[in-house]
Amino acid sequence: MPQYYTSGEFAEKAHVSIRTIRYYDQRNLLKPATRTKGGARRYTDQDFAKLQQILLLKYLGFSLSDIREMTIGSGDVQFLLNSLQIQKRLAEERLEEMKNVIVAIDSTSQALKSNQQVDWSKMLNLIHLTSMNQSLSIQYKNATNISARIRLHRDYSVNKEGWFPWLFSNLHLKPGMKVLELGAGNGALWSQNIDNVPTGVTVVLSDISEGMLADAKKAIGDHSQFQYAVFDAQKIPFADNTFDLVIANHMLFYCDDIPKTLKEVRRVLKPGASFVCSTYSKRHMHEITDLVQSYNSNIVLSSTNLYERFGLDNGEQILQPYFEDVTCHKYQDAIELSESMPIISYILSCHGNQNSILLDHYQDFKQYVDHKVENGFYITKDAGYFSAKKV
Repeated sequence: MPQYYTSGEFAEKAHVSIRTIRYYDQRNLLKPATRTKGGARRYTDQDFAKLQQILLLKYLGFSLSDIREMTIGSGDVQFLLNSLQIQKRLAEERLEEMKNVIVAIDSTSQALKSNQQVDWSKMLNLIHLTSMNQSLSIQYKNATNISARIRLHRDYSVNKEGWFPWLFSNLHLKPGMKVLELGAGNGALWSQNIDNVPTGVTVVLSDISEGMLADAKKAIGDHSQFQYAVFDAQKIPFADNTFDLVIANHMLFYCDDIPKTLKEVRRVLKPGASFVCSTYSKRHMHEITDLVQSYNSNIVLSSTNLYERFGLDNGEQILQPYFEDVTCHKYQDAIELSESMPIISYILSCHGNQNSILLDHYQDFKQYVDHKVENGFYITKDAGYFSAKKV
């Protein structure tokens, strides 16, 4: 039998106030394991573990609404691992930030002692860094969401070659080429193929998120042929006719102005150089959408159907005004599994309203998915890329 704690005992054990415990209950962050007949809260050691997780995430700068989403199903190992991954990244970022603070304070103190001119801009930069904590939290949360989606494809796909090795093999890289990847994310295209990158190829990885590029740099390691740049693909900071190849892997549909982005891609490509951009169709992974809709028809996994903005069905038409020889290449694959957690992790990583609906029904939803997948679950994959050339 589990040991139960009163609210007072539980608060004292965690070194927080009873008011905090009650507030977390009211906000649906931490419900008591049970209540007495008189309505008094009772907590267990498992609740204590969840409270420690909440307090740490709060310390690392996450909002209570973020924490509420991140601690759904915190008793499940994969969810706990995802949360710990975020916490570790943010702790490392905070440690690096504090080292910079110490260096700047020492430098300023030394200048004052020596009656030298103080570079106050360094201190202002530190204030700017400190104010970035919340945005870093969002970036790392997004990175973990992307990892959840990649894991589902990597571990349960029928085609064992894998998307990134397949796409990489179709780039046909040659020594001396200069390559730009737009929206490179965590750099998986390169980190998974690092031993096959030809000598003499220069690769610029770009993303609008500095945190994502930091993850890419860690994953790829110390390789001088890789460069990293933070910018919006709608305004590429390179001269005309710079690159032999530009890659946009599942990112064009995120651009606010796709035509503007395509004009920029064409501008920085050398004459005769190639543009490779991947996407998917309406049929891609429709079984997951059907699954959540059958559980609750109000759940929408994405507020925008990205394939409608740039997909396999309309991509050729969108690219043709800007490029020649537009060709579609399909990746033959599907997902088969009989486990619920990879699917649930994928669902909760989406950008729709699913978390707000599932927050208070997680165990019920997990049982529902368990039943649906116990005899095997098939997921359609309909993805590929377009290749095109600049005239």
